[in-house]
Amino acid sequence: MSVIDLGEYGADFTANPYPYYAKLRESGPVHHVRMPDGWEFWLVVGHEEGRAALTDPRLVKSPSVIGVTPVDEEVIGPNLLAVDPPDHTRLRKLVAREFTARRVEALRPRVQELADELVEAMASEPAGRADLVDAFAFPLPITVICELLGVPAADRDAFRRWSNELVAPASGTPEREIVEGFGAYLSELIEDKRAAGPADDLLSALIATRDEDGDRLSLPELRAMAYVLLIAGHETTVNLISNTMRALFAHPDQLADLRADFGLIDGAVEEGLRYDGPVETSTFRIAKEATAVGGTEIPAHAPVFVSLAGADRDPARFPAPDRFDIRREPRGHLAFGHGLHYCLGAPLARLEGAIAIRTLLERFPRLELDPEAAPWEWMPGLLIRGVRRLPVRW
Repeated sequence: MSVIDLGEYGADFTANPYPYYAKLRESGPVHHVRMPDGWEFWLVVGHEEGRAALTDPRLVKSPSVIGVTPVDEEVIGPNLLAVDPPDHTRLRKLVAREFTARRVEALRPRVQELADELVEAMASEPAGRADLVDAFAFPLPITVICELLGVPAADRDAFRRWSNELVAPASGTPEREIVEGFGAYLSELIEDKRAAGPADDLLSALIATRDEDGDRLSLPELRAMAYVLLIAGHETTVNLISNTMRALFAHPDQLADLRADFGLIDGAVEEGLRYDGPVETSTFRIAKEATAVGGTEIPAHAPVFVSLAGADRDPARFPAPDRFDIRREPRGHLAFGHGLHYCLGAPLARLEGAIAIRTLLERFPRLELDPEAAPWEWMPGLLIRGVRRLPVRW
């Protein structure tokens, strides 16, 4: 199989990758591809094949299978996204004891309160204009996840810089330098919480939690858990909100239907996740041995990515996949992954997305894209899908 150079697609691939995924899918569900920096890997673009790959035990998450330790694991500790059973089973069990549906549902009043505060702050702008990312889509989830974990408000700007550079590097700062700064901060935060004793936040609960056999999280494990929850708990939700709003603006008939009946809000969030979700491509897996996926032989030790964006526009799974339809039956999309590594924070993301979008549309009946805004600046890379700014007016 020849190698497909994704760099040849140019900037248009970043702005709108879906026609390219469709073209790839027409010639097969799995492809050997190359990034502009020369890195080669195998990309799964079919829905059935992507779903199977996400649960294939031969496609492992830990880079130790090829003798590699990523910078974040080396500096911070082993996290849920980069370990396999039995380690993954143990870590997820310990965090799932505290990250419960009940804890998430208890956040509903606070999420609504924050959303209300943010739209009122927007409404006070005399020009009737704002960047929806900076004014609303970012501060809502970052405040929620930081309050949930117990991160002091004064530290959130520094955290935003670390997080942005890790998921969509732009400053040129070496990754190790960013990770070391983040790791040192998390170590200090954990030690402060240990010293302070029991408190009603998730990180304090994780510090205190023990399994029936006395098992508990070590300092590196606590640090890594906070690291993943903080980044995954806000970066994805920022883009869930902004991407779904972009889709609604681009489909005024669907926006009008939602305004007329907010009983459709959960469907709008699910369709936003499927149509233009916040995570374009899964975090990587490694073929532990030569593995056939979708009839394509992937060699041992090769990196494998599942294109969640490509899979969720597969016409074999979703009829008319390029149509944005908030009444669509959305079950089966892969926006939160699938299998053992299915997103632990999916209920919280859905809760925040539904509250955020409804609150915006109720407060601003004439909310629309700002026609005088500069062209969108897209997040670089294949991990996070979204724009850095979303100028709106009302």
